Amino acid sequence: MVDECAPETHKRISEQLVLDFVSSHAQQPAPTLPRLDHSFPEDFANQLAAAEAYNKHLYRPNTYLHKWWARRCGTTFRLILKQLVADEALQDFYSPGGLEGRIVLDPMMGGGTTLHEAIRLGANVIGVDIDPIPVLQARATLTHTPLPKLKSAFEQFFGILRRHVAPWFETQCPECESPAEIKFTLYGLNRRCSCDEVLFVDSYVLREEQERIVHICPTCHCVHTGEHTCHARATPLVEKGTRRCPTCGEDYTDLTDVRFVDRYIPLVIVGECARHGQFFKSLDDVDRELWQEAREQFGTLDFNRRGTFAVRPGPKSKDLLRNGISNYLDVFSARQLYYLETAIRLIQAMEDRTERLILSLLVSTSLEFNSMLCGYKGSGKRRPGAIRHTFSHHAYSFPYTAAENNPVFPRKSSGTLRKLFADRVVRAKKWSLSPVERKPSGGQLSKVVIKGERDAGMEVHTAHELREGDHKFLLYQADSRRLPLETDSVDYVVTDPPYYDSVQYSDLAAFFRVWLRVLLPGDVDWDYETSSSAVAEQAQSSPSKYGDILGGIFSECHRVLNKKHGRLVFTFHHWAPHAWTELTIALQRTGFRLVNRYVVQSENPISVHIRDLRAIRHDCVLVLSTGDGTEAWEPPARIHTDDSYTFCRDCGTTLGWLLSGSFSEDEIRQKWIELLESE
Repeated sequence: MVDECAPETHKRISEQLVLDFVSSHAQQPAPTLPRLDHSFPEDFANQLAAAEAYNKHLYRPNTYLHKWWARRCGTTFRLILKQLVADEALQDFYSPGGLEGRIVLDPMMGGGTTLHEAIRLGANVIGVDIDPIPVLQARATLTHTPLPKLKSAFEQFFGILRRHVAPWFETQCPECESPAEIKFTLYGLNRRCSCDEVLFVDSYVLREEQERIVHICPTCHCVHTGEHTCHARATPLVEKGTRRCPTCGEDYTDLTDVRFVDRYIPLVIVGECARHGQFFKSLDDVDRELWQEAREQFGTLDFNRRGTFAVRPGPKSKDLLRNGISNYLDVFSARQLYYLETAIRLIQAMEDRTERLILSLLVSTSLEFNSMLCGYKGSGKRRPGAIRHTFSHHAYSFPYTAAENNPVFPRKSSGTLRKLFADRVVRAKKWSLSPVERKPSGGQLSKVVIKGERDAGMEVHTAHELREGDHKFLLYQADSRRLPLETDSVDYVVTDPPYYDSVQYSDLAAFFRVWLRVLLPGDVDWDYETSSSAVAEQAQSSPSKYGDILGGIFSECHRVLNKKHGRLVFTFHHWAPHAWTELTIALQRTGFRLVNRYVVQSENPISVHIRDLRAIRHDCVLVLSTGDGTEAWEPPARIHTDDSYTFCRDCGTTLGWLLSGSFSEDEIRQKWIELLESE
């Protein structure tokens, strides 16, 4: 990472940004057929993607202000865009710029990868998404805002927030009895059998260190590190994996008739003492009284709009309903609700729109680490007390040992507001002014600063303003089947369509939308038509819905693309023949033809949602034209399903063959079934 700039360096950067924004873009060669038609450095792309896939947020910090799912590697999209550069001298991956004077559209922008990569290369960009969160995140991360200004706003906000919230996280050090602050509190899950109630925890081991092991006693709940004698009895603790009660033989069941947050009982405080450092302790009477007082004062906070927090049935949210959770408010502790109530009040009083936007997104994304859906992963030697965040498995999970974080802990602890600000805002904004890439050499990666680039731009509000200058961005929250753009007005469409029916991130995003709606009520349309999303919002959805909506989006892409040199480029993969069928029909209906296809790595092989599964670890990069001058593709003899790379390449070939022929839609369906289900 680049170190803090000296004051004079900050001044030079600021002056250069002003000059860049007001100056006209460099004269560009006339658009020609792009190099991407016939060439793409797959091996190089795979080297970069293999490294980035493990830590995408470190490679592209400026796109990770807020939680979003299924982001593709930024290095891959930079390489794609570099193959669209007309000037050969600027086609190298490590050369700055090259797309000045071009307009790049992403009609399904999601996490905003295309917009960030294209604006770095000097393009003017258009981002469209029906979901408001991508629009808000793109606006916040693409807008250049001086870092000192943001730091000042955060410190003022955080200082007031701490004065209100921190007293509810006070405790005492068990060694010296000095005042200390809670880092997080560990809870056990109350469950029952026919004869008793018990508290479930992941493990009786709280922390395994080099010289000691911290335990919790299953009989009296005492925290201890050595020999221990029980002096009282409490509700029995049971470790995860225990199915039946040894006394009555009945299965333990959840208390689904009790509000979710009330099913958890506090057991252990993990705090920090100025003299003795981090400690584990059982709650004493003072701790319990403070916890109970917080419940009485804040436990029923509903922001005067409980109905807007209702859980709607969806592919992922149905898991909440199945566990007796009908309202998002019920997955937050009383202290967490008070944190939110205070933060909302402070943010709504802010006058600066950009500061309000960034801090709203910061508070919203902090909820992934500050709900009672968070687990505890700090027991191992290599886990120094970290929070397991809400969506660590790309779905809702319901912990036995729940971890109630302290969002206003003053140091950069796991999931705290201060750490998130340092990682998601400070580091990101520094990187945006001096982007860093990795360069492979001899099996090692070295960092290369791309001098002259910036991951920032100036927002405009009409497409006409994109015709001159560079580094401009235009954002629409809209259905991309109806784009407010002129015909033939876009040079390139580069995107990453939703993943058919398997990643329901739009449904998961409701966890954040209900809060952002309160934080930023007038910034976007919160009452958008969810049925227009290609991503599944409902628990049941028509198999053809994906193709119908995608076809409408591709039709608009075909209309707005320049017919002489324009290209539609996107990444895609799926095992199912239905996914490829819907994609093929959508492209065929709109007149697109495949020019070429390439294959690049896309997924980290140890990612929790694909590890040990028969998962595709590659993407097919598909390059399509509006239909003129493309050659016919030969049909593949077979599609190999035993290798992710070969499978994607064969599927790309099949797509090209079917689009170049005159097959009916029924024939397309049959061909995909024959080729994929015969294996």
